[in-house]
Amino acid sequence: MQRKAGQAGTAVRRVLPGIAMLTALAAGTAGLTGCTGDSGGGTVSDSKPGGSPAPAPAGKYRSLPSPCKALDSKRLKAMLPTQDSLTDEQRDALYAGTADTSYDGDRHVGCRWTAGTTAETRLLYVGFERVVSYDRAAASDDDKARQVYVRQLTDAKLPFPGPTASPSASASSATPATPATPAPSTSASAAAGGSPSPSGSPSAPPELGSRVLEGLGNEGFLDDKLSAAGATAAQARSVRIVFRTSNVIVTIEYSVQPSLPGVVPPSTETQDKVRQLAQALAERFSD
Repeated sequence: MQRKAGQAGTAVRRVLPGIAMLTALAAGTAGLTGCTGDSGGGTVSDSKPGGSPAPAPAGKYRSLPSPCKALDSKRLKAMLPTQDSLTDEQRDALYAGTADTSYDGDRHVGCRWTAGTTAETRLLYVGFERVVSYDRAAASDDDKARQVYVRQLTDAKLPFPGPTASPSASASSATPATPATPAPSTSASAAAGGSPSPSGSPSAPPELGSRVLEGLGNEGFLDDKLSAAGATAAQARSVRIVFRTSNVIVTIEYSVQPSLPGVVPPSTETQDKVRQLAQALAERFSD
């Protein structure tokens, strides 16, 4: 009996270490299973130190349209009148425009038109620039395009977001100034037997200046320049509009050069033509 009891005790001692080992392995497996479940939830990977943020998506526009074909013929004819002596072939070639030399048509393209009559010469330029960020983790394509726009706005020496009243105007009386209708000087001129000057005429259009524009793409501005007057040289007016739509910068330049001195192209009419063209191009990009 003692021998059998001893043999049974020895068997129990041999089985116990195996059970202990199986228990330890089961506990380790349960621990690993818990880590795996946490990893599947994404908390482990999110908490890694030094992780880089996801890059910004590419800009809205991946290519550019042809500026020479972006304008309809009716608008071109209104902005660029020609002499009646031109043949149909000559007129078609004129309105087809001349494309700028470009080594990357998906990044920068432009087109130019020139038309003249006996009274004046008009020039039109339309350019598209697609801005790309080479490090979208630091700045998106739109951010880079806005930097390009702000730099051009600064070069044009325009205030942002728009022009403010001069100190003298702010300190004046509550009655607004009306420089566009100087009635006393006009009446005095008529009483003296002279004809009123264009600037003194009540019907003379107001002189519009350079300014920031609202409601054009994401942001835009208008730059209006009039060349100096001379005894023999006519004053040319050049109106430029630059606006940004997402990661594309659109530039429009329109110049009117009269043939005779003393003729000044009106700012209202010239600016209206450029603004209507700019709005049409902005709608084209938004389609």
